[in-house]
Amino acid sequence: MAISTLDKFDELIIQALQQDARQTVSAIAATVNLSRSAVSERLKRLEQTGVIRGYQVLLQPQNNNLVSAYFAIEHRSARCAEIIPKLQLIPEIRRCHGISGETDLMLFVEAASMARLHQIRELLDADPAIEKITTHMVLSEWINLGPTENT
Repeated sequence: MAISTLDKFDELIIQALQQDARQTVSAIAATVNLSRSAVSERLKRLEQTGVIRGYQVLLQPQNNNLVSAYFAIEHRSARCAEIIPKLQLIPEIRRCHGISGETDLMLFVEAASMARLHQIRELLDADPAIEKITTHMVLSEWINLGPTENT
């Protein structure tokens, strides 16, 4: 189901879930003025068609002193997908996006220390498939609306 085919009730249900994904079907039904069974059916359809891809818990980092950076990577591989399995072995890599332009991949990395961030960068730099890494340190964060990437 394409997002453009959602009706006003689907949009209201999604909006209610974005405000509080833990609320009951009954609460959503009252908010959107539909029966519980209608909301349940719509939720099931939205999940099955991939409009709603899942629900997750976002934890507050235990260490508020995490060091964050974006790594812009240019690689020699024929396809970005060839590098991904190696990146998935590094738990500090929180996001990886294929992007347009000279940079092939943009990684978001959160590490416990600057030393660990440097280790990760050196590990990536040692990979013969990686041609160039540019590091962009995160100095502050003003907006974070939660995950939006495809997983």
